[in-house]
Amino acid sequence: MAGGGFDDFDVERFQERVDARITAVERLQTTLSSLVGRARDEDGLVGVEVSARGLSELELHPKAMRLSSGELAERIKETMRAASDDLYQQMNRVMADALGEEGDQSRFLDDPEAVLAQVKEAESAFDRTAEDVLGELDRISRRLGL
Repeated sequence: MAGGGFDDFDVERFQERVDARITAVERLQTTLSSLVGRARDEDGLVGVEVSARGLSELELHPKAMRLSSGELAERIKETMRAASDDLYQQMNRVMADALGEEGDQSRFLDDPEAVLAQVKEAESAFDRTAEDVLGELDRISRRLGL
């Protein structure tokens, strides 16, 4: 875009990049929906699998029935959390691979200020882009006498 205009804008190249991004996002969605988080408690009495749709498998070893109901419930909950963490880590790796550093969402877990900073940065970039586009449209209107 020499001189701030649209004269050098390559529509075909832009469309190719958009199409490639859409294809990458579709692949990412397919991959994410196929992931399964797995965990087993330390004694091997409780096994859990979770997917993006929730709990997909709960396996209780016959010896698990010897536990009190409260202890069994606690083990199931802990194992569910571990399986969910496993799924989250897998999703995060896939997103980071597909989207680069911006896809790595784990950085926001310990730093909510980073989320706010990124939102403000995106808002600022959007405002600058909107101003540029409106300025260019104004210039075009004046040139066309509208």
